[in-house]
Amino acid sequence: MSYDAPFAGLKVVDLSQGIAGPYCAMLLAQHGAEVIKVENIGEGDWARTLGTRYGTHSAFSIIGNLGKKSIAVDLKSEAGKQVVWRLLKGADVFLEGFRPGVIKRLGFDYDSIAAREPRLLYVSISGFGQTGPLSERPAMDPVLQAYTGLMNENRGEDGIPHRVPVIVVDMSTALYAFQALSAALYARRDEPRGRYIDVSLMQAATALQSIRLMASYLDGSTIRASGVFKTADGWMTIATVTDRDWRSLCAAMERPELADDPRFATLAARTANVAAFYAVVEPAIAAHPWTVWSERLTKARLMHERVNSYADFLDQPQVRETGLIQWLTQAGLNREIPVPALPGMPRQAVGTLRGTAPATGEHTAALLAEHGYSATEIQKLIAEGVVAAVA
Repeated sequence: MSYDAPFAGLKVVDLSQGIAGPYCAMLLAQHGAEVIKVENIGEGDWARTLGTRYGTHSAFSIIGNLGKKSIAVDLKSEAGKQVVWRLLKGADVFLEGFRPGVIKRLGFDYDSIAAREPRLLYVSISGFGQTGPLSERPAMDPVLQAYTGLMNENRGEDGIPHRVPVIVVDMSTALYAFQALSAALYARRDEPRGRYIDVSLMQAATALQSIRLMASYLDGSTIRASGVFKTADGWMTIATVTDRDWRSLCAAMERPELADDPRFATLAARTANVAAFYAVVEPAIAAHPWTVWSERLTKARLMHERVNSYADFLDQPQVRETGLIQWLTQAGLNREIPVPALPGMPRQAVGTLRGTAPATGEHTAALLAEHGYSATEIQKLIAEGVVAAVA
C-alpha cells in the first residue's frame, strides 16, 4: 500500500457491464486493487459492442477496463457459478450492474455473498434504483438525462432539449460509486462486517444537478453567468460572473455605455432581460475573430475560451505541457490512442497492467490457476464451454 497504490492488496470481483460500474471498478484497479472482470462468453461485456469495434474492444470498453484481468464465464451454468464462487473467496469488493432481481436469480445477491464473505463490500449500480415503480425498467444515460430534467435544461437556440453526448450520467455515477466505496473501505478497518452500497444513475444525475435544480425550485429561474457566442471565425464562451466582469466586457466590446444600462447593470437584470442581452452582445462578438477577443478579454482578465473540437483540444500547448493526455497502444488498434491521465494518479504506461484493457477472457486460464484449478480442470472447463480463454 502506498500513495501511488492505496488499494494494493484488495481483491475486486467485477460483474458490472456498460459504463458506470466498469469505470468505477477501473478506478479501483488504477489505485492498485486487483480487479477481476467477469464477462460473458462471446461478446463479453456489452460495452465492447458499443460504437466502432477494434478487435474485441470499443472506446467504451478500453476506458472502462484499463488495469483489469478478464475471465469469460457462462454464468447460467452451475459450473460457471462455482467458478465465480471460487473467485469470490477472500474478495473485498463485488460490483454488479444488472436490473434489480437479476443478480438474485443468478445466486449472487448481497445476502448470499455476505454469508460466505461477511466483510465484503457489495456495490449495486442500477438505472432507477432497487425499488419503486420504475426500478425494473431498463435505463441508460440518455433515459436518465431525460427523466431528471437535464435534457430540458440543455435546450439549444432551436428550443429543443438536447442530450449531453459525453455520457455524463454514467460517468458521474461511476465517480459517486467510487467515492462511496472508498469511504466504506476506510470505515471497514474498524467494522466487523461489510455493507451493501446502492448507487443509481438517477441518484447521480440528480446530485450532479443539485444547484440548478434547487435554484429552479426556489424561484423558477436558472443561473446564466456565461454564454456561447459566434465570432468572425468560430465560436467562444465568455463568463461574466460579477457586475465588474460585465463592465469589463462592455469596455472590451467598446460599448462602455451599456454598463449602466438598467437592463444589464446587475446579474439579475441581465437574466431577466436575456433576449435583449444577447441582441446586444452577439453582433458585437461576431464582428471580430478569436484572436482579437482573446487579446482583449485576456487583458481585461475575463474568463473566456475558444470552443475547440476534440482535435483542436488535443493539439493545445496547455494540454501537451501538463501531460493531460497519455498516448497508449491497445490490442486491436494499430496506432496510439489518447487516454486522459486520471486526476491525482500516476501516469499509465504502455504495456503495463494499468495501461492495458484486456480482451474478453484474456486472463481466464491464469486466474483459474491462481484460484486452485489444475491444468486438467482448466482444459475441461474450456472444453465444456463453462469458461472461454483467448487462444
